[in-house]
Amino acid sequence: MPRLSSVAVDPSPTRATPTAADASPRPSGQPQPAERFALSVDKSPIDGLGVFAAEAIPARRKIGELRGEPISVDEARRRARGQARIMIVEVSGRRAIDASQSQDALRFANHSCRPNMVLKLQQGRVAFHALRDIAAGEELTAGYGRSHHLGRLACRCGAPGCAGTL
Repeated sequence: MPRLSSVAVDPSPTRATPTAADASPRPSGQPQPAERFALSVDKSPIDGLGVFAAEAIPARRKIGELRGEPISVDEARRRARGQARIMIVEVSGRRAIDASQSQDALRFANHSCRPNMVLKLQQGRVAFHALRDIAAGEELTAGYGRSHHLGRLACRCGAPGCAGTL
């Protein structure tokens, strides 16, 4: 299971991604944008900054990918030590993605015990998919699963049936 936790970074505005209707065909060989829907970053009622849907997102649709620096798991664990907030996802037993310097809005996805999106590892990439219809303005959350906190961090999601810790 991937490890994921939030990150504290500069709260400067994050670019909104054009919707599919606004997008023109991309030249061959060009990567798709990290986000497939318009997203915004703002203060979160859960913790720190969060990512919010700037438009409605249908259930089961790919919202986007978390991009960052590919590093070894050993380096990821070294970077996580002593940090209050990190944004690292282990994608295999040997490789991790550190999104702490990424400009992608999805790095601000907070944990919830009742998430509205799921993190999926696909061919070494970290993708987020909507678990249900998500309304414009709603905070996007994921269930982190195992994290480097090992149950020592209080969960702040406030969801009914919250597990209480991460």
